[in-house]
Amino acid sequence: MSDHHSVGRLSIRRLVRNWISLAGALLVVSSIFAFLLLLALDVLSQHGNPYMGIVAYVVTPGFLFLGIALVILGVWLQYRQERRVSPGAPPITWSIDLKRPRDRKILGFFFSASVLFLLLTAIGSYQTFQYTESVQFCGQVCHVPMEPQHVSYLRSPHARVDCVECHVGSGAAAYVKTKINGMRQLYHLAMNDFPRPITMNSTTLRPARETCEHCHWPQKFSGGLDKTFHHYLSDEKNTPFSVRLLLQVGGGDPRRPEQGIHWHTDATHKVEYSYADDQQQVIPWVRVTDAKGKITEFKDSDFKGDLKKLSVHTMDCIDCHNRPSHNLLPPNEAVDRAMAEGLIDSSIPSVKANVVAALTGTYTNREEALKKIEATLRANYPNEPKVAAVIAETKSIYNANFFPEMKADWRVYPNNIGHKIWNGCFRCHDGKHKSSDGKAMKATDCNSCHLILAQGGNADMLKLNAKGYDFVHIDAPYAEFSCNDCHTGGAQKQ
Repeated sequence: MSDHHSVGRLSIRRLVRNWISLAGALLVVSSIFAFLLLLALDVLSQHGNPYMGIVAYVVTPGFLFLGIALVILGVWLQYRQERRVSPGAPPITWSIDLKRPRDRKILGFFFSASVLFLLLTAIGSYQTFQYTESVQFCGQVCHVPMEPQHVSYLRSPHARVDCVECHVGSGAAAYVKTKINGMRQLYHLAMNDFPRPITMNSTTLRPARETCEHCHWPQKFSGGLDKTFHHYLSDEKNTPFSVRLLLQVGGGDPRRPEQGIHWHTDATHKVEYSYADDQQQVIPWVRVTDAKGKITEFKDSDFKGDLKKLSVHTMDCIDCHNRPSHNLLPPNEAVDRAMAEGLIDSSIPSVKANVVAALTGTYTNREEALKKIEATLRANYPNEPKVAAVIAETKSIYNANFFPEMKADWRVYPNNIGHKIWNGCFRCHDGKHKSSDGKAMKATDCNSCHLILAQGGNADMLKLNAKGYDFVHIDAPYAEFSCNDCHTGGAQKQ
């Protein structure tokens, strides 16, 4: 029986001794080595990168199974050849026979190459890990799906903060979640069935305490911030109309009596809310718990849904600062900036209206958009020598803020800072949210969060008023409607 087993073992070893199976075995060993190395790097890294999961748990096992398949293929071919060879015939040329000097030399070269291959596998695995942590990988490998996010990120205040710093969590639960999420993303990318546009609300993001507060601490007192917003009307003269505001930001330091916008995230109390839509633009219920534990609930009387079916979310920085790195500018705002900086000459008649109209046309792809934008503006200004500069800047604005292939622009990504184009602050502070005793939520007038120090044309901006002006609207009293009823960010009179 011992001899029988010995013969069996020798037979199996003989079947494996061929160059194809040996190459497969090397691939198996290299794959296992790469997997263990990537796993160690991923587990020990500061962030659980979801894309690392694609490499470690999809690509590497793929090479492992390929290696196993090569081993089996080599065994099968060897078995077939040996059955066809008659006794006493010379050995098969592609099998390994250490009695042949040629095979010994090849085997020595093979093992030397194997050592080098394992070394390159180690280096390549580490470099792959580093690359998947990079901004370029996040934004450019999945080029079409993530192009809007990548382009807007590069011109954001966080352009030097790696994507994984904000988008990937830490801990075992987050680790598993990111791996599963990475697999899901790979599948949808391969099947080309990802949503267009890609959307996300703040409740699905990591809490601000795990991201923003690593750099922006809540207790920091900012006081008042002086900001000037330059606008141009959509008339023939492109009439300038600017607003200089003192934003009462305040801070979250309970030792300071001053209040401001950052009161919402003060650690001495808690603000909770329920939302009725995916973009968190409809907030029918708010609960405030003050420093003494007193609870006050505010409900929107216009909301007809069932509040009990809505989940409760604790407010943090991201609920207002929801586009800190991926903000697509509305065309009106982008053109106002370009005109204020002199990139579009405001002396050209109706240039504001015409550029905004060109930007907001209906286009199926970028190439079509850029051609039609140029044709439209040249038709509007056939004899204007400065039209080339206007066209160049308009194309630049389009490339930075419009992505027709992903159906992405400012219209699908609400920005909750302010209340001009989107409801923002007025999602709650609209005068409709009232407590059980009929009192409306505080801060429903303009001066609660900012003072208008100056407003109007160029000469008017020199007339500062420390007590604050009432806002001067061009057509009607501002208090009669919400700003975003008319101000959509697109082509309309503003």
